[in-house]
Amino acid sequence: MPYTVGEVSQRTGVTIRTLHHYDALGLLVPERTAADVRVYDDEDLERLAGILTWRALGVPLDRIGDLLDGGDEVTELSERRRAVRAHLARLERLLVDLDERLKGHDMDPDTIKAVFDGFDPDSHAAEAEERWGDSDAWTDAQRRTGSYGVEQWQTIKAEGDGIGDRFGLLVDAGVDPASTEAMDLAEEHRAHISRWFYDCTPEIHAGLAEMYATDARFTEYWEAFGEGVTAFVSAAIAANAARMG
Repeated sequence: MPYTVGEVSQRTGVTIRTLHHYDALGLLVPERTAADVRVYDDEDLERLAGILTWRALGVPLDRIGDLLDGGDEVTELSERRRAVRAHLARLERLLVDLDERLKGHDMDPDTIKAVFDGFDPDSHAAEAEERWGDSDAWTDAQRRTGSYGVEQWQTIKAEGDGIGDRFGLLVDAGVDPASTEAMDLAEEHRAHISRWFYDCTPEIHAGLAEMYATDARFTEYWEAFGEGVTAFVSAAIAANAARMG
């Protein structure tokens, strides 16, 4: 039974933009009608299910095609397992660090874990300190975050997720990352960091944008809001930094 791209999107929850992206990559190429309309069949839907399964396991798109076409699944799964174990080890170290930081605060480790959901809210400050050696920014971030309770962290996470969701909507809408709308949202993100962590200048923000695109920890965070969001956010921040001169 043939399905249009809209029908496939509705049945699977995969955005039309993502389906077009898979087509452009040669990962999921449907038939085309005489009017150049994409038409998917049941085999295409099965292949899409395979793509989504591998994506859920964290496998990059450039490797999924080979796996679906008979590649070495055992080796890939073993690599994924090692990556997950390494991630769990990092989370365990994070929990130990949080336990130390929470001494004297009215927040227990389970509450912190629920609020952060595996994400380190100090990662921006830590990365800035490592990249620029800005001890004032690091000291400021330590002072601020050390005084926050669970309500403040919940607010921080909600604000950050809201910004991420809006970036995802801009990507799905095909908005130019150098547009005023995208740059204004990037500026809102910069203000969010400055408000809660440290004074994030446009220069520092541009440096963070580079890390978002190259550091897997940041890429994993942004891609949770939609495929292609990391590159979009990086470009929007760079454009906003240039705009601010």
